[in-house]
Amino acid sequence: MTRVPLRPLARILEARRKGENPDAIERENIRLRHEEMRDRARQRAEGRLLVLGLFFFCAFTVVGARMGLMAASVPEEPRSSASTSEITALRADIVDRNGKILATNLQTHSLYAQPPQMVDPVGAAAALAAIFPDLDKDKLEKQFTGDRKFIWIKKVLSPEQQQMVHDIGEPGLLFGPREMRLYPNGPLAAHILGGYGFGREGVYAAEVIGTAGVEKQFDDFLRDPANNGKPLELSLDVTIQAAMEEILAGGMKLMNAKGATGVLMDSLTGEIVAMASLPDFDPNDRPVPLTKGDPSDSPLFNRAVQGLYELGSTFKIFAAAQAMELGLLNANTLVDADAPMKWGKFTIREFRNHNYGPLLSVTDVIVKSSNVGTARIALQIGKTRQQEFLKSLGLFDPTPVELFEAPYAKPLVPEKWSEIHTITVSYGHGLSASPLHLAAAYATVTNGGTKVTPTLVKQPYRIPGKRVISAETSAAARHMLRAVVTRGTASFGEVEGYAVAGKTGTADKPKPTGGYYDDKVIATFASVFPAHDPKYVLIVSLDEPVETSGERPRRTAGWTAVPVAAEIIRRVAPLLGLRPEIEPEGANGVTKG
Repeated sequence: MTRVPLRPLARILEARRKGENPDAIERENIRLRHEEMRDRARQRAEGRLLVLGLFFFCAFTVVGARMGLMAASVPEEPRSSASTSEITALRADIVDRNGKILATNLQTHSLYAQPPQMVDPVGAAAALAAIFPDLDKDKLEKQFTGDRKFIWIKKVLSPEQQQMVHDIGEPGLLFGPREMRLYPNGPLAAHILGGYGFGREGVYAAEVIGTAGVEKQFDDFLRDPANNGKPLELSLDVTIQAAMEEILAGGMKLMNAKGATGVLMDSLTGEIVAMASLPDFDPNDRPVPLTKGDPSDSPLFNRAVQGLYELGSTFKIFAAAQAMELGLLNANTLVDADAPMKWGKFTIREFRNHNYGPLLSVTDVIVKSSNVGTARIALQIGKTRQQEFLKSLGLFDPTPVELFEAPYAKPLVPEKWSEIHTITVSYGHGLSASPLHLAAAYATVTNGGTKVTPTLVKQPYRIPGKRVISAETSAAARHMLRAVVTRGTASFGEVEGYAVAGKTGTADKPKPTGGYYDDKVIATFASVFPAHDPKYVLIVSLDEPVETSGERPRRTAGWTAVPVAAEIIRRVAPLLGLRPEIEPEGANGVTKG
């Protein structure tokens, strides 16, 4: 810095010439210089404060923006600081209505190899092939001696397998922590639970995701850390589920059936207490889906939900109930049941060409399962009103049950609904629905007439559905169904102490090429109990059953599905808390003879 002299010589000389004091000039010069220094210091300080203020403003802006972004974003799983793999929070348990574990988590390990660190790759390959028979020794040896630096060997190890691998003593064989899903009851409720798989994977973590059933349907809930591990409570009762599956398996074997399904539902709340499909599988070792052929040949196929069948005469009660609701007839009205019945180029016949006519009461139409009598009732109703009623029962749409597969099981209805379809649909042919559809419809018709929506989630309280038919019509329908068991086609369905009401249905299976098989049927029994005050609906359906104890094979539901359903009711009714009762004298219009 250039210093300015405090006493400029020219001004001093000029001041002396004029007789002024030279010291005043020096004082003024000092004052001006100090003022200039002070102004420069103030400007420097103000600049520093401005820069510091801008810094704090930017910092608070960044922090605020980041907080806003985090608050608006979807919660993410925490990530490991040791690797780039995502660490999943513990997947929540799945429990039944009583808190019993259906699915939980197990901490285990995965096995991987780093060939550059291996001392004896050939020996390690041979040792691993001995421990894991599904591994190929030559393939492992080729991988271990190749150029790869990382190789997955096993995604999940049991503790015993881990110890055996550890005993090999190979430094290039390493373990990573891994969470897996465990189903402690094995195949019990397999089709409801579904199964799991691994999504994104890393050495230190793996993403466990649902692949089917409720595991898939509630995947977000089960993985959400915000739930703090709250379990998913299902409406199932594991004890009743086990009893149903055991009896169904025995009945399927006894009746030589290809498959079997059962649905037990609370007729008021729609809660599914038990639902089974056979053959089944173990979700701990879920099989590979079929890539060709009939999907129902796979044990993964859920017959109760995905199986769309013509359910035969079980539909007849719908025609009777609707006709009574419309005031077209009552339980004692006589109907023309003279068989066979001609309708254009079509002929409507009874089972084995019987003729139950010429006249039958509406109750006897249901008891004797008359196709002709039901057809006459349906023609009085008409196709438009028939369609509206079946829609109100949920028989035109997929069931809203909480299963991943459910939305894809939409009932098959005629594209053009002519009068012949009005006739055939009334006795269960021409419209295909699932056993779960049938369970919900029977619950609606028999519980007093309010719509029931099936659910697999435990309901804390009941929300009454929309009224579909009157309580009087519902009671009349129950009386008819009770008579089917006491003196009709379902006589083997009687269970002492538990008044059972229901309807049989035997439908020929359609051929893939068109037409129907002569010796293959779907046999179904749709039942409610107790008949005077229905608490539960039970649907039992057998695929291609054949009862062979008599002189000739018998395939009808009365000989096949009904005895199986009766045994299920006999076993589970006490477990449901239902006390056996002596049926009131004259209840439902019949007496216990």
